[in-house]
Amino acid sequence: MDSVRKDFPILSRSVNGRPLVYLDNGATSQKPQSVIDTIDLYYREQNSNIHRGVHHLSQLATTAYEQARETVRAFINAAHSHEVLFNRGTTDGINLVASSWGRSNLQPGDEVMISAMEHHSNIVPWQMICEQQGAVLKVIPIHHSGELDMAAFDALLSDKTRMVAVAHVSNALGTINPVEEIIARSHGRGAVVLLDGAQCVPHMRADVQALDVDFYAFSGHKVFGPTGVGVLYGKESLLNAMPPYQGGGDMIEKVTFKKTTYNKLPHKFEAGTPNIVGGLGLAAAIDYVSQFDPEALAVHEQDLLEYATAQLLQIPGLKIIGTAAHKASVISFIIAGQHPFDVGTLLDQQGVAVRTGHHCTQPLMDFYGIPGTVRASFAIYNNRADIDALVAALQKAVQMLS
Repeated sequence: MDSVRKDFPILSRSVNGRPLVYLDNGATSQKPQSVIDTIDLYYREQNSNIHRGVHHLSQLATTAYEQARETVRAFINAAHSHEVLFNRGTTDGINLVASSWGRSNLQPGDEVMISAMEHHSNIVPWQMICEQQGAVLKVIPIHHSGELDMAAFDALLSDKTRMVAVAHVSNALGTINPVEEIIARSHGRGAVVLLDGAQCVPHMRADVQALDVDFYAFSGHKVFGPTGVGVLYGKESLLNAMPPYQGGGDMIEKVTFKKTTYNKLPHKFEAGTPNIVGGLGLAAAIDYVSQFDPEALAVHEQDLLEYATAQLLQIPGLKIIGTAAHKASVISFIIAGQHPFDVGTLLDQQGVAVRTGHHCTQPLMDFYGIPGTVRASFAIYNNRADIDALVAALQKAVQMLS
């Protein structure tokens, strides 16, 4: 663990005169030196636009960018690299599917199903396209534990269901959803499935072929890569049948004033100059995390989750929101009589970085009848000492607030 922590330069800094304890990984993860070096190298020695130049730097950048795509393909086990679309992140990927697939497939009376625990990015795009197309949005309810009500899901699923879009892992609760069951049951009724993998990919491997998922979206910055880059996986047959999401350079084959023909996959969905260095940085992040045994990482994070849960529950008035049987290393909690913002501010003064608020899941907070939570989320570089620091800071914060 000491050697892993040394790979992340920012972890050696101080905040408010205290050693940084970074527990806001659900919002964004820190970056290893290898990712920082990759970004630096690109701008110093490779910087050029891709796919359009015959000169040496353009060829270097193009080769590196397409190699990055292949790195992502292998990481999620897609069948083809052209099923991997680079974009700005999970939000961008979901909007692409909602807009492009939705415009082509949704008719009045069709149904789109999401869950009650979704991030706004997996709610609002579907509301928008349903309103445009006259489709109906259905919501899978959850139990108070933060687990999906699968009996209700089965009851809602019908021959009118065209799309089921759910989080693989909840960003606010840490719940790991039974996505294999969801996919199988949805396909059994002829529905397409999109998984929001933003909170899954940093904690566990997602094999898109084994899942048989139709679309899978995730963000680079949550898996130790740069901000502003992400991935949308889509099955080749579906992507080929969808119209372009945006128009511009690189997504065209031929343009005249009478008609434009579109490029083949994946370029059809990658209009304009992409975030080239973002793609390279994401590949470097995947290379970094891939050196570790996934099972060992899962054991490490599960140990942190169990240890943190036990320690936090010793604090008077603290209540954990989201107690699913299967969770990623995310803990959301409230303290009786205290606003999450006040708690988070006092933690920050002691060098402990957590997330406070509704976590872009306002309907979920409404379900629990709370304005928000304090969320501590763990990553590969966290250890039990970080949790001890969190607990000590919380005890002091509670004493000050009371």
